[in-house]
Amino acid sequence: MIGSSVVVRTRSWIVLCLGGFLGFLSVGSPAALAADCPGHPDALGTSRTLVVDPREHPRIGTMQYRETLPLKDHEVVLTFDDGPLPKYSNQVLQILADECIKATFFIIGQQAKANPEGVRKLVAAGHTVGTHSMSHPLTFNRMPIEKFAPEINGGIEWTSAAMTDPSKLAPFFRIPGLMRAEGVENYLISRGIQVWSADFPADDWRHVSSDRVYQLAIQRLEAKGKGILLLHDIQARTVAALPKIIRDLKARGYRIVHVVPAPADQPATPTTPVEWLLHPPTETTPIAHWPPVPNFVFAQTRTLPAPALADLNAQTGHPSLLPRPTKAQVDVASTLPVPGRGLFAIPEGSVEVLLSTTLSRRAATRLAMAAETPHAAKAKAGKARGHRTAHSATPSAPKHASQTDGTAPKSAASKSTAARSTASRSSAPRPTRVASLKKRA
Repeated sequence: MIGSSVVVRTRSWIVLCLGGFLGFLSVGSPAALAADCPGHPDALGTSRTLVVDPREHPRIGTMQYRETLPLKDHEVVLTFDDGPLPKYSNQVLQILADECIKATFFIIGQQAKANPEGVRKLVAAGHTVGTHSMSHPLTFNRMPIEKFAPEINGGIEWTSAAMTDPSKLAPFFRIPGLMRAEGVENYLISRGIQVWSADFPADDWRHVSSDRVYQLAIQRLEAKGKGILLLHDIQARTVAALPKIIRDLKARGYRIVHVVPAPADQPATPTTPVEWLLHPPTETTPIAHWPPVPNFVFAQTRTLPAPALADLNAQTGHPSLLPRPTKAQVDVASTLPVPGRGLFAIPEGSVEVLLSTTLSRRAATRLAMAAETPHAAKAKAGKARGHRTAHSATPSAPKHASQTDGTAPKSAASKSTAARSTASRSSAPRPTRVASLKKRA
């Protein structure tokens, strides 16, 4: 079905997209920015319209990319994939209309071909319409350009053909199944088409209940605080969950933001680069990762000479950086004599030298004992003889006294040995402490 007419219509789509977005804004913006919702005073409504330039931020959605839409806290963008399917898409349109909510729809080319009226209803209601490939293959990450290019162009061809004014088609594209590939992204970006991922899904394409879809949408939104919600307008569970999701968004203070592309003659909403991050860093939040080191390009490789010591004092008008000796320090250094060698000499064999080592303490003790007076030596010797006489006069125990308690009597040899040992201990002179000698002196 995609032939030469696809190429012609694709080229015309590019021209019309650049020149006709102003008309799109004039239709969609007043409804999106309306402060009230006629007939529904309690409606959630759409808080503001965000105008983006796909060329400045070509990839959005933190499920896969670093950047997302520059939303404030508690702001949500609703997106729907895979339609239009009249049975469910019309119900989704009615729910959104009752709440005066503007959303973004990513259309499949085959659905637009089979139900062009559904595409026109989306445009008439003021919603943003992007594309989602021709047949929704889940192999975009493995396709060569010969296959993914017709898929992208076919979706654009049939979606724009279903519109009364093809300029209403936004240059927004979501890869089926979010099966991203660098070649696909580069192809879309080269054509000025913004690649949309999401910040969190509600898993409404899985076989889960509508309550589960509602729970996942709210839980994941609460975890991030803002972002792009991914839903599908071809599922009965989504139709059943959507009113509850909107009710909770209203109760929790969330606001709906409508996203439109910037036309050629109108600038995008002024933003800063940090606003395109889901959670911009603040002064109170530490950065988790160090920034990457840039690749420096050195124009010259010449080595600079090392500074000399004299360079520190090259200017005479400034004080010297090196410390200079004072006059008192110079005088002291010139008047004090050099100490002689004999100042620290210690005579060999003196008590001080002997006491400095453990092995020489016996020799020091002998020198101290030799210095005692002869009278003190004779007194000690007489005391020692008297002690030996008293010890020998002590009557010995009976020979067989030890037998009364069952022990064997000692032999004569052992008795004589013990006596000699006792006599030698009592007759040995006691060492005199050096400290006591100094006191006597």
